[in-house]
Amino acid sequence: MDRGVLREAARLSGLHQPYVLALIVKTEGSTPRKNGGSMLLRPDGSFSGTVGGARLEEEVKGCMQTALKDRKGGLHHFELRGWKPGGLPSRCGGSVEVAVEFVEEGPNVLIWGAGHTGLALARALALLSYDHSIADDRAEYLTRERFPQARNLWKVSPAQLSEKVVGGEERFSHVYLLGYDAKKDEDLLGALLPDYPGHIGLIASKVKRQVTFRALEKRGLSRERLRRVRSPVGLPIGAESPEEIAVSIAAEIVRDLNEDS
Repeated sequence: MDRGVLREAARLSGLHQPYVLALIVKTEGSTPRKNGGSMLLRPDGSFSGTVGGARLEEEVKGCMQTALKDRKGGLHHFELRGWKPGGLPSRCGGSVEVAVEFVEEGPNVLIWGAGHTGLALARALALLSYDHSIADDRAEYLTRERFPQARNLWKVSPAQLSEKVVGGEERFSHVYLLGYDAKKDEDLLGALLPDYPGHIGLIASKVKRQVTFRALEKRGLSRERLRRVRSPVGLPIGAESPEEIAVSIAAEIVRDLNEDS
């Protein structure tokens, strides 16, 4: 695989952005590129690399765009002898097989609240090898000793965090609000709901949930948007302790990943 394509694939994986790879895996006869020629399609529609140019490359690009749309790749054969039935308008004299692979973004969970439940959830996610980041506005809770496997530890306000989630390059599959301050949870929900497309959960009692949702409606958020919020969080297993709640949330994430795949 081309080094530039490999570096870009690693960068996008680090940001949890999906992408499509095309790799020449077999050639016969005269071809513009040999095994290992590669190309990458980003989620914004731009490409890196080349599999040989001309009509072959345009055909491969079409296959990659379909793979990004359908979230599914495949193996494709291209005949470069234009005089053969089904051949591309080419006189190279050979043929190529190109593997097109859709690479999923994978789970990347953001936890707002580094207290008992946030800590328990981080530990559960680490056991599943799921990437996660922790955010809080209390520096004393955000230590590597508490969260050794977190990707990021962010001491931020709700407004600053929403900018990272909505405006940043890194994509989060899930955001869970496990905070200690109901007003800050409300502020963060209000900032995220208009533009954040992923799963979002709010830990709350029935009363807290009702009060929070009424306040957000007064801010102009529709009931349709509020229905996106999972509250109570996690699968309904009767969880009470931080560890039990963490198990229920982790199970919810596993279910989401299986349903989305």
